Amino acid sequence: MKRFKILLMSLVTLAMLFSCNEQLDLPTDGRITMDQVFSDYNRTRGYLNSCYGHLPAPYMDRASFTDEAQDVDDINPGSKFSNWYNGNVTAVNYPANSADGSPWGQLFEGIRKCNVFLENIQTATVRASEEEKAGWVAQARTLRALYYLQLIKRYGGVPIFDKPLGTDHDFSQDRRASFSEVVQFILADCDAALAVPNTREGFHWEIYDNQYGIMTRAVAYAIKSQAVTYAASPLWSDGTFTWEDATRINAEALSQCLANDYQLFDETPSPDIAQNAYALYFFTSSNDQRASDKETIYQAGTQMAVWRDAGLPSNEGMVSAGPNPTQDLVDSYEMANGEAPITGYTDGNRLEPIINPASGYDPENPYMGRDPRFYASVYYNGAVRFLDQPDGKKVETFVGGAEGISAQDFQHTRTGYYLRKFNNFRSGVNNQADGAIRLFRLAELYLNFAESAYQSAGPDVPVTAGDFSMSAREAVSAVRARAGMPPFPAGMSKEDFEIKYRNERRVELAFEEHRFFDVRRWKILSETGQFVTGMRITQNGGALDYERFKFDNRGSSADKFLMYPIDQAEVNKIVGLTGENWQNPGWLD
Repeated sequence: MKRFKILLMSLVTLAMLFSCNEQLDLPTDGRITMDQVFSDYNRTRGYLNSCYGHLPAPYMDRASFTDEAQDVDDINPGSKFSNWYNGNVTAVNYPANSADGSPWGQLFEGIRKCNVFLENIQTATVRASEEEKAGWVAQARTLRALYYLQLIKRYGGVPIFDKPLGTDHDFSQDRRASFSEVVQFILADCDAALAVPNTREGFHWEIYDNQYGIMTRAVAYAIKSQAVTYAASPLWSDGTFTWEDATRINAEALSQCLANDYQLFDETPSPDIAQNAYALYFFTSSNDQRASDKETIYQAGTQMAVWRDAGLPSNEGMVSAGPNPTQDLVDSYEMANGEAPITGYTDGNRLEPIINPASGYDPENPYMGRDPRFYASVYYNGAVRFLDQPDGKKVETFVGGAEGISAQDFQHTRTGYYLRKFNNFRSGVNNQADGAIRLFRLAELYLNFAESAYQSAGPDVPVTAGDFSMSAREAVSAVRARAGMPPFPAGMSKEDFEIKYRNERRVELAFEEHRFFDVRRWKILSETGQFVTGMRITQNGGALDYERFKFDNRGSSADKFLMYPIDQAEVNKIVGLTGENWQNPGWLD
């Protein structure tokens, strides 16, 4: 479960890498030159392929750095989760104590490769049609935009490099561009890519044979959608991008994807396979030709082993219970009638819930009648373990149960819940059948559009883009309909819509790495990151007693955690090269 640590690259090394003396760009000693690379069809395609593969792989354990989950590895002093929860994180040790290390060098290496390709393809003598070369350029520019998006989500503004850097590059002239300036660069790259014709050799919508993982028009639109939604959000908004701008770009992105056969996954499964379409989607393969999965826009993550790394202790071969869903997340799942079960808490520790009388929620039977996505995402006490044996084993998270809660055993839940999303109940040692996180999917585009539309026009006002017309409420309701949930009611105020929308986004995108960035761009980390709660269930004769409890306060909700720190060794080198300290606020330690 623990991914490899990403080695950070110093700017000095980066400068060397930007020169023409690395990998396929080798010295003229009889081996090969860049002119030779870009005069040969297979070598040119090979260099383009080498531009791929520099994304941090999304994984389920990022949820444990949010209020979605508490990780069982927090019982190990010195683990990254223990350090994160205790606030023992500095700019020096951040790479060893975060969700994906510090991928600064990894992402800039991808940018470097894209720049080398874009620089050399202009004068390449490779025998390929102009249409095909334009398609290659579109891929490289979209990839570069994607790498920059991943950088600014983590670090804020970064320097913009649009050409390879030579050994004579003057680093003293480099500066960090603002978040909005980088977004402008990202949008320009994507628009240039989208200007290339939609043909098989150009820049296309279709995913053809042996093209899994390739940049497509849909990816370019998804990058634009997420980038502008972030740029208009409270953390990054500087007036460059308004919510009106975001609505226009999101409407185009969503409408273009819908017009080109992207649709929410809505296959009704047999009840002995999955509980509903939402559950089935997350362990359905994202196949090359999109024959069954027309929702996924880009899958960057590899297949996960939820059964092993976030499994139930009754699973043969499981290693850890991993990220355990919190009571806070469970509380966010509405009732099937669309009503919130809980409207707030009477205490500051979130242990005394205020029950919504209109919801039908029963605190003595808390898992009955909930949003279908709850049953697809969480193993709770009494959940059916094997869907093909509905009258068989039930999950026992009560104290002393087979999967009972424990404060000491990392193979047992810490919160009273286990992760079910992405998990095929048939998965195990001899059957790796769990799913993977999608980096972009159509549901996010619906939600991005809804967010910008309610901010700019209100919840119920239709936004028109060509033949496309949809309101924020209609967009959210489309996502809910796939899950079997009722639509948002008409006539909500902007403030009420925002509360309900943010909860919807939290539920729909749970454990897909969005929550980590959403609470930061909304600037609510100080509210959501202070602590989490769990549920301890004990048997009392023939009844069950439900007791909410609070984990220790976390030390990772201060404003400095809104952004990653740049690795301190990198900062020191930048100071030496530019005379400026690029470290992010709060990390100057």
